[in-house]
Amino acid sequence: MSTNAALARRFEQMATILELLGEDKFRVNAHARAARTIENLTQDVGAIAADRDALLALDGVGPKVADKIQEFATTGKIKEHAELLARIPAGLLQVLDVPGLGPKTAKALWETLNVESLADLKRVIADRSILTVPRMGEKAAQKIASAIEIAEQGAARLPLGQAMPIAVAIVERMLKVPGVANAAFAGSLRRGKETVGDIDILATAADPAKAHDAFCKMRGVRQVIVSGESKSSVRMAIDLDAASDADRDIAATSSADSPTAEAASPTAATSERTIQVDLRVVPEASWGAALMYFTGSKEHNVRLRERALKAGRSLNEYGLYPNDDDPAPPHKRGIKPIAGASEEEVYKAFSLPVIAPELREDRGEIDAAQRNTLPRLIELGDIKAELHAHTTASDGALSIEQLTGEAKRRGFHTIAVTDHSKSSVIANGLQPDRLREHAKAVRRAAAATKGITILVGAEVDILADGSLDYDDDTLALLDVVVASPHVALSQDAKTATKRLLKAIEHPRVNILGHPTGRLIGRRAGLEPAMDEIIAAAMQHDVALEINAHWMRLDLRDTHVRAAVEAGCLIAIDCDVHAPTDYDNLGYGVLTARRGWLTAEQCVNCWDHNRLHDWLATKR
Repeated sequence: MSTNAALARRFEQMATILELLGEDKFRVNAHARAARTIENLTQDVGAIAADRDALLALDGVGPKVADKIQEFATTGKIKEHAELLARIPAGLLQVLDVPGLGPKTAKALWETLNVESLADLKRVIADRSILTVPRMGEKAAQKIASAIEIAEQGAARLPLGQAMPIAVAIVERMLKVPGVANAAFAGSLRRGKETVGDIDILATAADPAKAHDAFCKMRGVRQVIVSGESKSSVRMAIDLDAASDADRDIAATSSADSPTAEAASPTAATSERTIQVDLRVVPEASWGAALMYFTGSKEHNVRLRERALKAGRSLNEYGLYPNDDDPAPPHKRGIKPIAGASEEEVYKAFSLPVIAPELREDRGEIDAAQRNTLPRLIELGDIKAELHAHTTASDGALSIEQLTGEAKRRGFHTIAVTDHSKSSVIANGLQPDRLREHAKAVRRAAAATKGITILVGAEVDILADGSLDYDDDTLALLDVVVASPHVALSQDAKTATKRLLKAIEHPRVNILGHPTGRLIGRRAGLEPAMDEIIAAAMQHDVALEINAHWMRLDLRDTHVRAAVEAGCLIAIDCDVHAPTDYDNLGYGVLTARRGWLTAEQCVNCWDHNRLHDWLATKR
């Protein structure tokens, strides 16, 4: 675990324990904010820990937090963290890790039923004594039991690329139910996060009972957790067989640092996995407010509620209301909302433009909206070129003609054929003589194909010492060089940084492919100092790749944001191995949008001449 990850985890635990103990909310929020700041840093916080001014310049880092960062950098520990851990039973952290079970509920269980471990929690659910806890009903208890079961399956979070098709299918099904006027997915999925814990579906319906009934009877539902007037929760089967051969190929990439195909493949699991899906049926007049509320993030919503209170208003999932001293919810008192029917209406009531869901993470988006400086985010239709794709010459499933035909069908003006280099033995990487013959075949296809430009390229391995897998004479054959790390993916941060910098500095490299080599939830990959990588990429006019495959999404969103702010070029590529891999482009665009990327800064969005002029500067 990197310094940033370890330190962020400690601050996150401190915030949780402080909340559990009922400590001052300011302290809770200060530690939670510090955790988010450190987690999102693109540089190793340990490298700047000695510079107090640099620490204090970080958003969310005040003098006390800076003291703790310096303490951790020096000793590897934080005294206050240890003291807080000593104030609660060790097993209580397991309870707090149950998805959906927050500190307030954990505190109530601890104080009323002496729940100090996961075993204790299971016991009070089984003997139903959990129902004696204040505000704990049958539905809430069932939800906690289901969350424990899901967590023990190891399925607490699902990759974006597996969750999205499920959510889209459910929305399509709900829109076919008679009387359902609106349906959409919300939550972290709508914000485009790389993994999700559950799926939130919202709907409006003339007959809510009919909508809930149809939802609970959908194909793939394995368990109905609860079904009520406004909310239903089910456990839905995940179709793991939908994983493509290319998914398995990526999981089985060569090197001792990579998981084996059996261990990493989504299809390797023998037991059926499920995910919790919640349906909320809301009034038509509350559709926009509910969509905003359940999309989140929590931090974004808190900021909006604070703005509402300052203006003498209150905001909840039912709408924006005039504020008064009556403790009863305004929607239950028949108070007419100021806004709520659409997101546009609610944001307009705040004198703000609509903020894209991907930006709603409390990372400056509300202030930017206030200043009218939100970027025009990249969209799927802006992408006009694919610069990282494989054929049957290495480990792809498509011929040159099939690969380019699919790119042409999707409206691209350029496709780069970038098969693996010689060191990727398991991927049938090309020795230099094979590459020369392959290049001739690509150029013949290019001459015979109208309506799209086909480029000769290669995905060239960055070896452990930072050198490239082909010599300069071989690289001179190529129109496009995508340099990617595939081996030695457990190098320490300093070595990894030096390795990637050496590759970026090579005069033939156009794109740094999937820079960390991570596989989401399976392999951490490299943890280089991304601020140094970004600076070098700018200096040498190299684009950093967002690999759009849902198992990678590498660059991750926080890296993209740092690159965007620095003015670094970005490439979004599908790493095509099979026809359906082009469909992963949407996940790459979601990640790019979370990083505030515009089409202007993405080389795949440029027109034909601009892109080719840029590529030609490295030949």
